[in-house]
Amino acid sequence: MKISILLPYKENFTKNYAGAVSIFVHSVNKESIFKSSIKIYGNTNYKDYLSKNYVNIPYKKKIYQSSSKIYVNNFIELEKKRKSDIIEIHNRPLYLKYFSELKDRKFVFYFHNDPLTMSGSISVSERIFILKFCKKIIFNSEWTKNRFFSELSKFYYNSEKVEVIPQSTSKAKINLSKKEKIITFVGKLNKSKGYDLFGTSILKILNEFKEWNALILGDEPRERITFQHSRLKNLGYQPHDKVLNILKRSSISISCARWDEPFGRSSLEASSRGCAVIISNRGGLPETITDGIILKKLTTIELYRSIKDLIVNKKKMKKIQKNSLKNFYLDNKFISSKIDNYRNKLRGDIKINKEKLKIIHITNFNERHNGRLFYNTGRRINNGILKLGHTIQTLSDRDVVSRERKVFDITGSRSLNSKLIELVGNFNPDLIIFGHADQILNETIIKIREFYPSIKFCQWFLDKMDNNKWLVNKKRFEKKLSLMDASFCTTHPSIIDGFKGRNIKFIPNPVDSSFENLKIYKNRNFKYDLFFALSHGVHRGTLKKGKIDLRETFVKKLVNLNDQVRFNLFGLNNKQPVWAENFRSELNKSKMALNLSQGKPLKFYSSDRIAQLIGNGILTFIDLKTGLNKIFTNKEVVFYKNLNDLSKKIMKYKNLDKQRETISKRGMIKYHKYMNSIKVASYIINKTFHLKNKEKFFWENK
Repeated sequence: MKISILLPYKENFTKNYAGAVSIFVHSVNKESIFKSSIKIYGNTNYKDYLSKNYVNIPYKKKIYQSSSKIYVNNFIELEKKRKSDIIEIHNRPLYLKYFSELKDRKFVFYFHNDPLTMSGSISVSERIFILKFCKKIIFNSEWTKNRFFSELSKFYYNSEKVEVIPQSTSKAKINLSKKEKIITFVGKLNKSKGYDLFGTSILKILNEFKEWNALILGDEPRERITFQHSRLKNLGYQPHDKVLNILKRSSISISCARWDEPFGRSSLEASSRGCAVIISNRGGLPETITDGIILKKLTTIELYRSIKDLIVNKKKMKKIQKNSLKNFYLDNKFISSKIDNYRNKLRGDIKINKEKLKIIHITNFNERHNGRLFYNTGRRINNGILKLGHTIQTLSDRDVVSRERKVFDITGSRSLNSKLIELVGNFNPDLIIFGHADQILNETIIKIREFYPSIKFCQWFLDKMDNNKWLVNKKRFEKKLSLMDASFCTTHPSIIDGFKGRNIKFIPNPVDSSFENLKIYKNRNFKYDLFFALSHGVHRGTLKKGKIDLRETFVKKLVNLNDQVRFNLFGLNNKQPVWAENFRSELNKSKMALNLSQGKPLKFYSSDRIAQLIGNGILTFIDLKTGLNKIFTNKEVVFYKNLNDLSKKIMKYKNLDKQRETISKRGMIKYHKYMNSIKVASYIINKTFHLKNKEKFFWENK
């Protein structure tokens, strides 16, 4: 994998004049597993480059063209020949707009300064552009990240594209007993860095404590602030290695910036060298140390008192020094591994703990129906996911749109999609499962995919599908198909045109041990012989006047043929359907049940009623034309060929209590063992993540 790194224009990637960005880039990439395939590009007039993989970009100023544009265009010409996989750009957001012709590359951008002060990232629209254009955005501190996301949605804040990777330094073995009585200040000698506060305070300290010395490492040609003392030495700008060696000798180091410093390399390096560090509480400075003193007030008096306290209280100073070394973790190897980790992910090497997934499950949980539709497949799948040990966040889509309908959102769909976007930003899931979630827009899924590329998506669908009468359901299912990593349906996909080779899998209607637990076969006193219930729509809840249902015609003929059979029927002859506990209660009164779905039988298709019947241990009659005899045997359910065959078998098992009990029990055991909610949930997850494991699924390849 080829990686190109573009430094800011005139960033000196040199041994004697290296800036903070150059030091960081050089240090971490020395430790990278990709170091042999990295090239660093920049522009400097010096020749003592930090590494051999540096390329100095030729530059000639042209009239009426910006320096940045010329610099980037020259880099682009080099990049066209190199054809890198990843281009990492540091600290110049303005550069990004020039890269439109290299859209096939994966761009990473590093912020080392306050985004709201940099050309190219000041406005909201500019920051949205960066979020969309880049595959990864790296911030050097949480403070910098928070600045970038000012006025932006939380959805973007927690995006996988975004990561905080602080600057780092080398680890060193420090003998604290050899520390000298030196106080250091490293950085620009200006008021923004608090140099005037340091100078005023340090003069008082040096006058009071004769054995202590102070060293200043830095310069500032634009601002002249001078302090004179015999034990105060200004060494000017020093090469990085020399700075580290001086910090190694120093006992106390000061970083008292007035401005909101995005990170603060000097305090980081002082901490790594076992100094007792005193910092101001500005910007990202507090993120640079694990132990030290953070000034409550940024005044000369407060700074003087803090320095004096360390000198007088030697135990306190030694404790801070010791803990600074002990707890220091921002070393080059650690930070380099974090960088290499996102590089691996960008080339598709994404590792997710499949044992502990975070899942958003979007379907109709029927909250608005007050428990009438509690026993539904969405909850069964939910239970299976929970029993597998995963974390799940539910979103009841139909309830949301029902509550959120407004003048400017008549269907409530806009609110639903906004809610999902916000939910993803807060929860950051590994998997999103859709169950009949028709009002989730494809545009929403595409947006989530863009900013959370490792999230997997799948859908399950229970309604009957074919190429004729149930074509409308097929179209609903197909709407999201191209955006899904896997899709699941209870109509066998092999019988539907256009489904072959599209990662569509059959799933049985799952049974759940906490739902289906009646064990009706154990009953001895039954009020009825045969149970059957239909409805004209679960959400409607009542029969629809004038609606013709072929099931009703079939059952009426069955009743007429069997005057000795006690029928317990619902949804027919103006007798309203039964739901929830009423359904279970009526089912428990009957010896047998008829599983009959709408329309022409299709391979393996059944409404989810089949799980409630067989799963509760009642003898169940199923049409042989469903092909379900490939899943169940005659020892577990009773198959019938036609109306007359069904009539004969009802009469047969009406009085054969032992046989009926045996078949019912076997059917229930098989369903709970092989097609339970845990198995179905596991199958959905395995196929969505393309897991290769030894787990067998009973219904697969039937």
